[in-house]
Parts: sequence; structure tokens; C-alpha cells
Amino acid sequence: MSSLRRNLHLSRTITAAAADFFALQPRQTLALCSDRRGLCINPNRQCSGKRYNVPPSAEFVARVAGIPTMAKLPYQDTAEGLDAAFVGVPIDTGTSNRPGARFGPRQIRVESAMLRAYNSGTRAAPYESLVVADIGDVNVNVYDLKDTCKRIREAYRKILATGCIPLTMGGDHTIAYPILQAVAEKHGPVGLIHVDAHADTSDVVLGEKIGHGTPFRRCVEEGLLDCKRVVQIGLRGSGYSADSYEWSRAQGFRVVQVEECWFKSLAPLMDEVRNQMGKGPVYLSFDIDALDPGFAPGTGTPEIAGLTPIQGVEIIRGCHGLNLVGCDLVEVSPPYDTTGNTALTGANLLFEMLCVLPKIKYY
Repeated sequence: MSSLRRNLHLSRTITAAAADFFALQPRQTLALCSDRRGLCINPNRQCSGKRYNVPPSAEFVARVAGIPTMAKLPYQDTAEGLDAAFVGVPIDTGTSNRPGARFGPRQIRVESAMLRAYNSGTRAAPYESLVVADIGDVNVNVYDLKDTCKRIREAYRKILATGCIPLTMGGDHTIAYPILQAVAEKHGPVGLIHVDAHADTSDVVLGEKIGHGTPFRRCVEEGLLDCKRVVQIGLRGSGYSADSYEWSRAQGFRVVQVEECWFKSLAPLMDEVRNQMGKGPVYLSFDIDALDPGFAPGTGTPEIAGLTPIQGVEIIRGCHGLNLVGCDLVEVSPPYDTTGNTALTGANLLFEMLCVLPKIKYY
């Protein structure tokens, strides 16, 4: 057979294999870099032979087809066998203003159909590096916030016990408290990169100590954070006192108010943050209201003059090389997100988080 005919035959075989492969529904697909005949679907990609979950490509399966999971990844009931997992925590019982964040995980999943397998900006190949799936939602108690926190803590203990890194879709920011309880049980006090319009360090609000404005005060009280390795980025808005962030600074947190971020790249800031975090375990918590409401209006407590999506991406990409042990994206409220752009932005930021986890391969 001539070289030309061999190449043509190989091309047709690869195309047929890819079509067969991507025709499977996302929930049915435990994907490989190679098809069931052992043929690499894309010979230009250096496949390891390990089984990975690879989302179906929109080149072969319509984005509107199938049951929506995060990034159209396979769904499984537990984190067993996974390196990283997307998990939803659908609560807004802790919100102080506009509700709706309980629907955040669902809408983020819907908008995540736009995500593809590779990060074109960084050349990260997460699905050639880690075994990832969507493991559904924590079964929260929408009538009882304290019981919900208990349920979240217990669910994350199980996730972390498998060695899996959780990538969480909120839900309001209350969820960071029970998640960090479970994370600190496994890893000890962790560094924290907190991206938000608000410090979330209130003590008591309307007589309650648990809510979306209090999680990081509770975390400090319980010794869950390594306070010298905490940075809060994007803080802004009117306050209840002249210095709304005095308590944070008193704990040793680095506070980066939004005025320090205006009109500039945040890549230099993230160089400093990486030095601050060092080699210890780090948790990344990203409230979508860190972004200006012109970009992300679908949230419960919007504040003007916020970060841009570009700066949000710079912050997350600046976490590359850190020992990330968990991430969350919270406070997406679909009822106030008339275009879907807030949930779409949240889905993309979660993908960026996946792309900076330890052991990710870059081309």
C-alpha cells in the first residue's frame, strides 16, 4: 500500500473511531485517549494509555444534546477513583440580600456545555492529566442552615478521604465554612486565596453566627486557616465602619482592596501571592460578586466598580504551581442572570481552576 493510501486509510479509521466514541452520551462515557480498538483518536496528542474521562466534543455531539453535567463530563455517585470532582452545593439559606444561589450549580452546568477539553491560553490539558467527573450535589436541607453545614462537612470528608480534589459550585458563601472544616481535618490549617467583594468576616448578623457574611470569621476561630497565608482580593463597597477590613488585617490577612486592582494586570500581584502561599496546602474561594456586576449581574450582593473577568482569570492562572487542595465558585444567582453570562463566566472560571490543579499537563 502506498504511503498516501495508508495515510488516507488511517485518517478514515481515526474519523470513524472518533465518531463512534463521541456519539456516546456523557453519562455513559468513561473515555480513553484511545478508542476501544486501542487506536489513538488524535495521533498528535501524546496519550498516556491511562483511562481518563474526556467530555464529548461539540465537533461530534451537539452541545444542546444530552443531560447537562459539568462540562458534559460523566456523572458518578462518589469520588472513588477520581483525582478531581465537580460537586454542587445548592443552598442560598445563608444569603442576606437577593436569593437564588441554590440554582447556581444547575445553571453553571447548563452553561458549561460551551467548555472544550483544552485551555487555549495556557495549553493545559486537564483531561489528559487527571481523572475528573461530576459527582452531583450535596443533599442539603433547605429548611435548616446548621443541618446543611453538617451535611456539607460530612460529604466533603468522604470526598477528601478518597484523595480527590473538590471543585465546588455554590450555592452561597456559607458553604466555605463546612468545606474548610473538612479540608483542615485532612490537611491542617490551610492558606486561603479569597476573591470577593466582601470580607465575609462578620461575627453576628441578625443574631446568627452562620451565614454567607461570616464563614471566614468562623474558620479563624476554629484554627482552620494559616492566617499568614491568607489573601483577600477585590474587597470593596460601603461599610459599617470607616475601616471594614481592620479585623482581617489584625489576623494577619493580606487585604487587597479593589482600588489597588483598577486599570492594571494582576499578574504581578499573583507573583507576590505565590510567594506568600509557599508550598503548603492552599484553598481557593472565588465569589462571583468579586467581578463587576456589569460582567456578572446574577448574584445576591452586587457591588459596583469590581474586577474584570480578565483579572479573575489572571488570579486563577496565577495559582499555577500552588498546592491547591480545593476550590469553590459561589454566589451565582440565575434569577438575576437574565443573559446567562454570570453562570457562563462561573463555568469558565471553574475550568480555569481545574487547569491549575497540581499534576496538570501543559503542552
